[in-house]
Amino acid sequence: MGKPKFSRRGFITSLPAGISAAWMAANWPEIAAAQQHAHQAAASSDPAAFGALSPAEAREIEAMAAQIVPSDETPGAREAGVVYFIDRALQTFARDRRKEYADGLKQLESAVRKRNARVRRFSDLSGEQQIEVLRSIENTNFFELVRTHTVMGFMSNPQYGGNRGKAGWKLIGFEDDFMFLPPFGYYDRNAGGNQ
Repeated sequence: MGKPKFSRRGFITSLPAGISAAWMAANWPEIAAAQQHAHQAAASSDPAAFGALSPAEAREIEAMAAQIVPSDETPGAREAGVVYFIDRALQTFARDRRKEYADGLKQLESAVRKRNARVRRFSDLSGEQQIEVLRSIENTNFFELVRTHTVMGFMSNPQYGGNRGKAGWKLIGFEDDFMFLPPFGYYDRNAGGNQ
């Protein structure tokens, strides 16, 4: 396998540009609800109950998300609790995409069986085998949907879940100080009457 063309940081930072700002604004209340659900599920010591996904489906989606944003020297999608965000998304702002997930998971199972007749679940494959399967479906709407939801969950405000431990923010160097003290930059040099 050759060296990837893009760094993990470059890949992650380029994805949000593909998400429509108008769509995000129109669906913001439901996206925030999905984040809150993910936060509660991730914070609970009890095993989380899924609402849209069965435990088996959640295992498959989590395994996919873990390959999309893998763990290395920094936490990935699994550690950030992205699957809880996706589950809540499928109950709220993305509920119309549930059939795509159901059909896509069947497609995923078929791709797994095509490569190894004895294995049925994507999550049972080795990391290298999982990457091979994902490459075979990477041009499908299903893969794009899971990738988009994974990135949304990974970059969400950790107060609401999906970005446990600020994993996504740390990866891109985002400073979460929501209030900064002046001077903010060269353009504010004269702020506050010091002219």
